[in-house]
Amino acid sequence: MSIMDECKENMVKALDHYKEELKGMRTSRPSPSMLDGVSLEVYGTPMRMRDIATVAVADGNQLVVTPFDPSTANSIAKGIEKANLNLQPAVDGNVVRVPIPPMSEERRKEIAKDAREKGEKTKVTIRDVRRKSNDLTKKQKSDGEITEDDLKRDEKQIQELTDKFCKQVDELFAEKEKDILAV
Repeated sequence: MSIMDECKENMVKALDHYKEELKGMRTSRPSPSMLDGVSLEVYGTPMRMRDIATVAVADGNQLVVTPFDPSTANSIAKGIEKANLNLQPAVDGNVVRVPIPPMSEERRKEIAKDAREKGEKTKVTIRDVRRKSNDLTKKQKSDGEITEDDLKRDEKQIQELTDKFCKQVDELFAEKEKDILAV
């Protein structure tokens, strides 16, 4: 695999990781992905929420978790409580209802700040990929595998990739911040 391909692949991984982190962050409206990070013990094995139930939004301010096996409803409720999301699940027959309380302005700002910090960490990771890729191209140049012109061209392409991915991180953050701070 070429240095460029590896560079781009690693930057894509960093961006995808940030997208996943943002999905789990709370906004002013409930989202089924809020419970993606919840792991629970079912049948004596730790499992993820999506492996044992479907999650849907009901009434605009409540999540409804429908387990594939109704006997796991109590385990699901306990798992949501243990996940430290400040949610109070209630077992209602074969489903678990999770009312989503409105967030205070202070809490919304806290979550937006967390999203910004995670975005900055992602940009640091992207820049680290840039540095490693540049080091590899410089090594190729010193080993005589590429010319000075190739080195300059590669460094320019690596910088363009870095700028592009950092800009995407900023755009994702701006979009998420808007969702988080919306009342």
